[in-house]
Amino acid sequence: MKRMKLTFLFVLLVCFAAVAQEVTGTVYDDQNVPLPGASVLVKGTTNGVITDFDGNYTIQANTGDILVFSYVGFNSQEATVTGNTLNITLQAGLALENVVVVGSRNANRTATDTPVPVDVLDVTELVQSTPQVTVTEILNYAAPSFTSNPQTISDGTDHIAPAALRGLGPDQVLVLINGKRRHKTGLVNVNGTFGRGSVGTDMTTIPSNSISRIEILRDGAAAQYGSDAIAGVINIVLKKSVNELQVDINTGANFTSEHSPAKKIDGEQVNLGLNYGLPIGEDGGFINFTGNFNFRGWTNRMQEWEGSIFNGYNSIERVAADDNYDISLLLDDDLNDIFQYAGAAGFSLTGNETKEELQGILGADVTEQELLARGLQRSDFNMRVGQSELRGSQFFANLSIPLDENLEFYGFGGLSFKNGNAAGFYRLPNQSRSYTPAYINGFLPEINSNITDKSAAFGIKGMLGDWNVDFSNSYGKNEFLYRISNSNNASLVNSTPFEADSGGFNYSENTTNFDMSRFFEDTMAGLNIAFGAEYRVENYAIVAGEEASYTQYNTLGNPHDPTDPDSEVPTDFFGNSRPGGIQVFPGFKPDNEVDAFRNTIAGYFDVEADFTESVLVSGAVRYENFSDFGGTLNFKLATRLKVSENFNLRGGGQTGFRAPSLHQIHYSSTSTLFVDGIPNEVGIFPNTSRVARLLGIEPLKEETSIGATAGFTARVPSANLKFTLDGFLINIDDRVILTGQFDDNGNQELANLFQQANATQAAFFTNSVDTQTKGLDVVVDHKTNISDNVSLTNTLAMTFSETTVERVKVPQAIANAGLSDTYFDPTSRIYLESAVPTTKGNLSHNVKINDRWNFFLRNGYFGEVREATNEDDPTIDYTFGAKIITDLTAGYSFSENVTLTVGANNLLDVYPDENDPAFRSDGRFIYSRRSVQFGQNGRYVFGRLTFKIK
Repeated sequence: MKRMKLTFLFVLLVCFAAVAQEVTGTVYDDQNVPLPGASVLVKGTTNGVITDFDGNYTIQANTGDILVFSYVGFNSQEATVTGNTLNITLQAGLALENVVVVGSRNANRTATDTPVPVDVLDVTELVQSTPQVTVTEILNYAAPSFTSNPQTISDGTDHIAPAALRGLGPDQVLVLINGKRRHKTGLVNVNGTFGRGSVGTDMTTIPSNSISRIEILRDGAAAQYGSDAIAGVINIVLKKSVNELQVDINTGANFTSEHSPAKKIDGEQVNLGLNYGLPIGEDGGFINFTGNFNFRGWTNRMQEWEGSIFNGYNSIERVAADDNYDISLLLDDDLNDIFQYAGAAGFSLTGNETKEELQGILGADVTEQELLARGLQRSDFNMRVGQSELRGSQFFANLSIPLDENLEFYGFGGLSFKNGNAAGFYRLPNQSRSYTPAYINGFLPEINSNITDKSAAFGIKGMLGDWNVDFSNSYGKNEFLYRISNSNNASLVNSTPFEADSGGFNYSENTTNFDMSRFFEDTMAGLNIAFGAEYRVENYAIVAGEEASYTQYNTLGNPHDPTDPDSEVPTDFFGNSRPGGIQVFPGFKPDNEVDAFRNTIAGYFDVEADFTESVLVSGAVRYENFSDFGGTLNFKLATRLKVSENFNLRGGGQTGFRAPSLHQIHYSSTSTLFVDGIPNEVGIFPNTSRVARLLGIEPLKEETSIGATAGFTARVPSANLKFTLDGFLINIDDRVILTGQFDDNGNQELANLFQQANATQAAFFTNSVDTQTKGLDVVVDHKTNISDNVSLTNTLAMTFSETTVERVKVPQAIANAGLSDTYFDPTSRIYLESAVPTTKGNLSHNVKINDRWNFFLRNGYFGEVREATNEDDPTIDYTFGAKIITDLTAGYSFSENVTLTVGANNLLDVYPDENDPAFRSDGRFIYSRRSVQFGQNGRYVFGRLTFKIK
């Protein structure tokens, strides 16, 4: 018996030795690049490892065991152990995936095991399947929590659409590239749009064909990443592919029923994208280049100008001009020429009328007669109400050079050039700002932008003992300059220029980071510790324009001095003053110039502990100190409870902050704002100015927040379903907004300061309100193989949010003066609460057949918005109802390397609800220009050809 037992034990040992083995291999991405940090798990066990820097792994497994391979942004894959070597290639996924890259510094965190919600979008697939091309367009339709729409008649904002998360401000979302902070633009949004008073990040300067994937952390993360992360974080991950040239050619246009009288097809787009990578060495090094060249035509949805255009004086000008008379002489006090041409213009005068009497007679509206006499139509006086024209190019590069098996040098950056063209309000011939001897029929002034963006980041990362170390420096600068054309400076009368440089602004950041982290596999069920420091220098500058762009001149052609009683401003025939500055965007004056700096130093500590396989707790603390207003300490705590293998509960809470931007502290300008069609010269004075203190405006301080999320993730493997549901609550105190327009209120010192700025009213940046944002995010993802040759992916994603103003903090001096409604007016409240959809969602379906055909259908839901206005007429419906926008594309691959895709955005040509006539401004705005759901361009039809050369 004893011998039999020994024999049986020997057989077991031999069998075990024959089956138990050490399995090794390498995990690659779909570009054949090794994936460090990929998860390898023996299915049904807790036995797992992660791949090393070169994508290699070693794991104990038995023959017949199933290994599960997963990595952020890629579809998980299973494989059966049949030998000692098993190499795997993971494919990037198309749909929204909830995985951790941002929000956690632990590389070994799988898709539905995250303590906070993160979406991952495979941009490579989306660019091939969807109608959208730019980063902001892609995100606006694919990620419901993201909002960005083209603006119209809003100066510089026409060229950079504000982008935001969860309906919060554009400056409350932090943008990263490859995990490093991205600089903001030089532009501050000061006109009537969502995000008014904010400073955002222009993601269109990053070509979409340079991007592998985009990760959206839908959770406050100031304790981890610093200022601006109150609403969340967007991380853009660049491509690493090599030995392949990819060429993307896109073209399309708006084919719509709502075309303007001038063009039946508009918004033409052409885009050429190139991407190529070269390997460096034999250890996985690479450099990937991207070039992008693009053009976008303007659109116009104004149908016909309905208001007055010509008065009787304009009729006399026409008759005199037809007689080759210099009509500038009609402005002399000698009225004989007026009497000479009055009869031919249709006026019966005695010749004895005084100028005052003539002003009453010739002020009559004679628009219909003059249109007929001049052979013109009302539509000839239309504005361009739609998207601006843009042309530009971008160049980006991504670099990695292994220095040894534990050390890597990396870098990335790019250059972007963008020229925009937008039009303002039409200057009509019966207005004093339209000098008719120069433009007898008035003119449509144009804003031309010259936007340059440059960035570069370099660093070294690798292993120092058992620690991951990363030391980097990143620099970025955005420059925004204006040139105004087809315009005039009416106060210069006959000497007016028709175009001028109005100056501009620029903003730069230089950020140095040092980060260390370590994963302790044998501590509890896993412990990750990270800490680091950051030093950042910021610079904001305003550059003055040409003198004629900002100066109001007197009748002698010299700059007008409002304190000199002998300095008279030119007037039109009716005695109205000719405004100074180039029309549509008066230039920045030398007094506006600023060159402001500040520096920031920060340190953080981050810990993430798996106490057991089922309980994860993470926490972070960060201290940040600003040279201009002091320090702030913030915390974050999150947890995930694994109830079962396929169901997790998760939640977290955090404090946050956002430092007021240098723009908000130092910006100043004078611009023409139209309110109900009436022009006002509004000066925005620096928060630090004497004017601000006289009106009781207090110095700026940081915004602070308290936020929380709670939800669950679930998987149904048998049905290939994934669910995530997360509720969120964000309370923000002391939000910075741009006030309404103050008058001088009878204060002589204020009146003098207004005059010096060529302004009749004033606005300021100030910490004025506390808000609460709450809502719910839902994502349902389903994948299935209908047959061996047909696969189907379905994704439902919805965001429900609501922002309310909880408290308005009016300074006592302003409240005592009865100016509370000016300080924070109803329009400003609407911009915060309901000017963009609070409910957004999409249901998308992607069908692939035989690796040849690809069909993509998406219905996007854009919830209702409210017109941003101070009016509150009970007879008017200020709400624009929800709409569904349908995208449909079909793609065919002629070979592995050549694909043609055709389709449409807004296939059914859906438009927002039309404005109430009270807000159309005499036909200018059929659709709201202030509260934008999805734009007003209508159906866009496109074609895309992609080919690869390997």
